[in-house]
Amino acid sequence: MRRVYGAFCRIEEFVVGTFIVTVTALVFLSAVARTIKHPINWAQDVSLLLFAWTVFLGADVALREKDFVNVDMLVSRFPERIRTVLYYLWNTVIIGFLFLLIRFGIPLSIDNSKRLFQTLGISYSWASISVPIGALFMMVTVILKLIVHIRNNRAGR
Repeated sequence: MRRVYGAFCRIEEFVVGTFIVTVTALVFLSAVARTIKHPINWAQDVSLLLFAWTVFLGADVALREKDFVNVDMLVSRFPERIRTVLYYLWNTVIIGFLFLLIRFGIPLSIDNSKRLFQTLGISYSWASISVPIGALFMMVTVILKLIVHIRNNRAGR
């Protein structure tokens, strides 16, 4: 199972990197083309679609790499026991928020199924579904980090 998750993580990182490069190139090329009076009309819609996925998949990559939701300067002054309680409390709040993103993101994506990207002719749901899918991936990441944290605390005691 670890190998499957590791492969998933590497694929996700590759996709995020590819999307960032593609969005950057499309925005640049679109600006240049517009300047020379030959606009690339579909570039804005493709950039918007890829950017939505980059935000949520990239947030999962960032969350997996580091506990970035932290005020270390303040938290590091507390005793270990309080830091542990805050860690679990904060991650529980994060899981709750991610659950809400999933809960309300799915109906939003369904509602957006009739809305189309103007130049692509595909449903806007392809962009809005990035919210619940990205939140689900982040929820898995947070839960896995909590499991590792619990195991490390048990092993350290």
